[in-house]
Amino acid sequence: MLIDSLRKYQTDNYHIYLLSDSKKQIDRIRAILDEKEAEISFTAVDNTLHEGFVDTDAKICCFTDHQLFERFHKVQQKADEARKGKVLLTLKELNQLQIGDYVVDTDHGIGRFGGLVRTPVNGKMQEMIKLTYRDNDILFVSIHSLHRISKYKGKDGEAPHISKLGSGQWERMKERAKAKVKDIARDLIQLYAQRRKEKGFQFSPDSYLQHELEASFIYEDTPDQQKATLDVKHDMQSSVPMDRLICGDVGFGKTEIAMRAAFKAATDGKQTAVLVPTTVLALQHYNTFRERYKGMPVTVEYLSRAKNAKQTKEILERLQKGEIDIIIGTHKLVGKQVKFKDLGLLIIDEEQKFGVATKEKLRQMKVNVDTLTLTATPIPRTLQFSLLGARDLSVISTAPPNRYPIQTELITPDDEDIIQEAVREEINRNGQVFVVNDRVQSLEIVKNKILRLCPDARVVCAHGQMPPEEVEQILSDFINYDYDVLVSTSIIESGVDIPNVNTMIVNHADHFGLSDLHQLRGRVGRSNRKAYCYLVAPEMKLLTEDARRRLHAIETFADLGSGFNIAMQDLDIRGAGNMLGSEQSGFIADLGYETYQRILSEAVLELKQEEFSSVFEDDVPTAGFGIAANKWVNDCQLDSDLEIGFPEDYVENISERINLYRELDGLHNESELLEFKKRLIDRFGTLPEKAEELLMVVQLRWACISLGIEKVVLKFGKMIIYPALNAGPAYTNSAEYGKILLYIAQRPTRCHFRQSETKKSIEIDQVRTIQGALNLINVIKTIDIN
Repeated sequence: MLIDSLRKYQTDNYHIYLLSDSKKQIDRIRAILDEKEAEISFTAVDNTLHEGFVDTDAKICCFTDHQLFERFHKVQQKADEARKGKVLLTLKELNQLQIGDYVVDTDHGIGRFGGLVRTPVNGKMQEMIKLTYRDNDILFVSIHSLHRISKYKGKDGEAPHISKLGSGQWERMKERAKAKVKDIARDLIQLYAQRRKEKGFQFSPDSYLQHELEASFIYEDTPDQQKATLDVKHDMQSSVPMDRLICGDVGFGKTEIAMRAAFKAATDGKQTAVLVPTTVLALQHYNTFRERYKGMPVTVEYLSRAKNAKQTKEILERLQKGEIDIIIGTHKLVGKQVKFKDLGLLIIDEEQKFGVATKEKLRQMKVNVDTLTLTATPIPRTLQFSLLGARDLSVISTAPPNRYPIQTELITPDDEDIIQEAVREEINRNGQVFVVNDRVQSLEIVKNKILRLCPDARVVCAHGQMPPEEVEQILSDFINYDYDVLVSTSIIESGVDIPNVNTMIVNHADHFGLSDLHQLRGRVGRSNRKAYCYLVAPEMKLLTEDARRRLHAIETFADLGSGFNIAMQDLDIRGAGNMLGSEQSGFIADLGYETYQRILSEAVLELKQEEFSSVFEDDVPTAGFGIAANKWVNDCQLDSDLEIGFPEDYVENISERINLYRELDGLHNESELLEFKKRLIDRFGTLPEKAEELLMVVQLRWACISLGIEKVVLKFGKMIIYPALNAGPAYTNSAEYGKILLYIAQRPTRCHFRQSETKKSIEIDQVRTIQGALNLINVIKTIDIN
């Protein structure tokens, strides 16, 4: 039909355009037309519209790839837009500081936040952050060092010990923590180095079938999904066994990446084992995988307690003969009787839900098999290993476009009219409802209550104590829309994907953990419909403090991608606990979580660059959290007497100014800075001179970091720079330090060396503005020392 239609337009002298956001799709269409010898000439357009059209006057016709292949058209988010959204979410909700809050300054320790104040520095007014320490000592911190201040998150919500300024106690504590962390990290990195020496199977590059499978995905990949897919393929095509953790919020597309990896293994004749925590999820994945591979030469089977002895025996025989490409199962998969013909890939879904014995068996299976672990809970101990560099990490933090946040509401058991209206509204729009209860014994009572409120609703119960085949049948019937409401225990928590369910009622919500509530809520809102989650709990005053905080957190963080914030709140409520052994939780209480993570990152970076440099010689050095680290310094401090900042008449609101300073401090490159500047002009108008200089401060810091300068002082019309000489001979022999020395040598009257007991610095005369300082540093950067 398509070829006939295109030929007709071509005969009538129409100009044909084919539109797509993906070059891969255009190539696919071109290949199909060539294969059919259609001889159609068209112009490819690397962008798309919502739908195609024909203009008879202009003699043009436009076809879109999503209409040709019956895909959903979704607006594709650019990576920087996605990141921008994520940064703002973190700033506004995670780091909003109130006066009196405990904060941690990386250099001076734990104090109390005193707000934003204007104070004179050499006769000029500057905006500073006021911090109060022990004995009411006051410290004013420059707005250029905001990134060095974080809200204190410690253990069990206990009040921390406030530091004493100038005592040296804080530095000693940090050094002690770093030495301890290095001991633990050293063992983990040795394990990682050992694994790197192992030889695994080297998968072939993508086949035409792989391209076909990925092109048939009915949604657009988000930028993070694309990157994670490329990371996984790169690992599989390497001779070193893969050990990658994919960390992404509920409903962000982790399963699609797993399906692509499993298919890649199958096309190379290797088997894949997919390990899941529950029988329900095994069935769900089995259906998803089969649906996705429809028409592809791949055999998928699943193993769980729902299969009887005869079926299990038959599946195991076929598996051993190599007749099954992908086997999905619960912990039964790691049993002694399970034998593979040629296992090439192991996919573990929600690793934290498996017991110690299962994990031990997995460790033995993983020796030279590529392993992919999926998790929606971003701060399990698993993630610590990734931050330590003991395994590779991909984070999917971009929500799929056209998805709405889930409206979350706290109600009491007496609000029956709200429950009645919620169920009726959902049924009236041809949707379905999950009702989750914490106990099997009271499921029938809940079911009868729903029937009393909505007599026309078709209600069914399911729980983990039922025979597995019965649970399977109920779920299949529910998916086929034989029922309107499913009343169940939390068996639906992991991975059940029914896009038609967009209302959830959680009974006794105060009995669930925070990450459990977040996972449960992730079962709705998986299509482009507005979704609702009602948490039924007694009045707040009757609950424990922890339960109140949990419910408040889940109600506050309803936005997509708020899994990270949820995890941070969980950490705050339950305490950091035993992250890397019991002795470590003490350091988290003393230093605060953010500082502990920073020390963790620094320790790992030092180990990678010093003791294990040969193991990591091919890697881009990272300072944790996936942020690339500089060879010599990770940061540059600026101390200045210039009047730089957002004037009060430009940004009037104080908390808004703090947010903007924080956001500016968190930028990573020129394009992000340009975007930030555009948004400022859009919101507040043309930038005043002081604000322009403030943006230059960020560029100055980046330029100094690249030269290994750890501190810059701009006062009294002079500039003093402090190179990172404590980085040792590696820095003093480097090209960067050579450029600084050459600049000084060529200007002996303007530049002077200064030396104190602990530091060496260089004083440069006649530097009166940020622009002048930036120009000077850029001149040093361009010096050719050859």
